Amino acid sequence: MNNLFKKIYFLINNFYRKKNSKKTSYSLSGVDLLVNYIFRNTYDGVYIDVGCNQPIKNNNTYLLYKKGWCGINIDLDNSSIEQFKFSRRRDTNISSCVSSENGEADLFFYHEKSPINTINKIVSLHHKAKPKEIRKIKTVTLNSIVENSKFNNRKINFLSVDVEGNELDVLKGFNIRKYYPDIIVVEFLDLKLKKLELINQNITSILNSDIYNYLIKNNYHFVNFVHSDLVFANDSIRNS
Repeated sequence: MNNLFKKIYFLINNFYRKKNSKKTSYSLSGVDLLVNYIFRNTYDGVYIDVGCNQPIKNNNTYLLYKKGWCGINIDLDNSSIEQFKFSRRRDTNISSCVSSENGEADLFFYHEKSPINTINKIVSLHHKAKPKEIRKIKTVTLNSIVENSKFNNRKINFLSVDVEGNELDVLKGFNIRKYYPDIIVVEFLDLKLKKLELINQNITSILNSDIYNYLIKNNYHFVNFVHSDLVFANDSIRNS
């Protein structure tokens, strides 16, 4: 009889452990699970997602949105932003090309909704496919977007930047000292690699990168990375 009770106990225990340990990721790399864990006790945070792509699939902030967060989603593809306006109605959704200054740039355009459309010529040349055309496009700073939004005086908890090689310019056009996001996830494209996969990543290249050095100088610490997504935490959240 004791053996029967043990078997029943183990079956029930295993069932609940499997159920409670199941985690759903929506981002391409799975980095949203790590971010969600960091903010596991925060249910009303604010995020900014530059290069947001899609509102649910391959998105770094949808898991937080489901938990009650809201923020700003930005992408240069207007059709993607139209999907955000339908699916993410608590958010501010903006179609813009974000860079280091308000001006103009060449957009290496492949097709609508393409994740590799970029204003970075070097990254474009790295792709095997050739752009369909080169378009002139207006650029704005992230700072100008935030300052003209309802989040201007809000605490920014999380910043995600994935803009096909133009990440550093996005950061330079943002008042990082004023808003000081707790966590920043930024894509790092190591163009020395033949294939951008986790198993090919080189930590030395990351530590020598301009993105790493820029964030370190602004009081951030490199705490993790998943595939091409680098995770940085500021001093205040580490010491809290």
